[in-house]
Amino acid sequence: MTYSRLLARVQASCQLRSDLLRQCLAEFLGVFILIVITLSAVAQVVTSEGIKGNYLSSSLASGIAVMVAVHVSGGVSGGHLNPAFSLSMCLLAQLPWWKLPIYLAIQILGAFMGAGTVYTLYYDAIYSYSNGTLRVTGPRETASIFATYPAPYLSLRNGFFDQVLGTGVLVLGILALLDARNKRIPQGLEPFGVGLLVSTLSLAMGANSGCAINPARDLGPRLFTYVAGWGPQVFSAGENWWWIPVVAPMLGATIGTVVYQLGVEFHHPADQKEQQRSVPEKHCPGHEKDMDLPVYAVNVYAESWIGASPDARSAGEHPK
Repeated sequence: MTYSRLLARVQASCQLRSDLLRQCLAEFLGVFILIVITLSAVAQVVTSEGIKGNYLSSSLASGIAVMVAVHVSGGVSGGHLNPAFSLSMCLLAQLPWWKLPIYLAIQILGAFMGAGTVYTLYYDAIYSYSNGTLRVTGPRETASIFATYPAPYLSLRNGFFDQVLGTGVLVLGILALLDARNKRIPQGLEPFGVGLLVSTLSLAMGANSGCAINPARDLGPRLFTYVAGWGPQVFSAGENWWWIPVVAPMLGATIGTVVYQLGVEFHHPADQKEQQRSVPEKHCPGHEKDMDLPVYAVNVYAESWIGASPDARSAGEHPK
């Protein structure tokens, strides 16, 4: 009883009342977990010189990391974990545009802190493997543990297309998995489906540059390596490669969203309930900054994804 009372007092004193703060904290934790698991798998492969893992194990770990991260944050922030997906939600009017830079900053911060945690965890292994020198290029480089770099044969043009295509397929696939009016994945398995999709993309499209398809996943750890001792070469390597996995995924997410809308979403038979739900959100154009649009207002993309029921929304509860 004493412990229960203490726990209740701690909860009462620490509980966040602001929905935005709750969303930011959940998104931070989700990205943090995603990066810790993903980069740890890569660090284990690199520092053990392939003895304790390979590209397949890294790809599987990245998918499982996404699944766990969505479970951690999905019921509060929507489990975006990726600025490109947040942009897609803004394009679909399911996330207010004013929240996009906030989500982006939190996602990058979570990735930065996750990279720092992995660096601490594998500190001895990294320095043993690299003979005490933190290299960005060369046979004993360790910068690729944290951020993506292009293969020697890859041009910037081909690398840009690689990231646009990978992120476009990712976003299109997620929208299909969560579309309640399509052949959606069984309820409750959405995080598993998205994680499997990420692993598949990594296995299919990872040869060119590691399949970042997430600006926060790449930029956050890259910033960490810059301040941790790898230096400015983390930005200049690969003909200034760093901006490709930041810009290209945002374009890819836009294309993937538009393609799914034009190819599938716009052609669903009209649904009266959906029209009634979406009309009130559209009667005040230009006032997006003055209201917090409910998630999935345009189309019912897997209400279970964020743990909300129609009754909860009608009662004025905002799951995000």
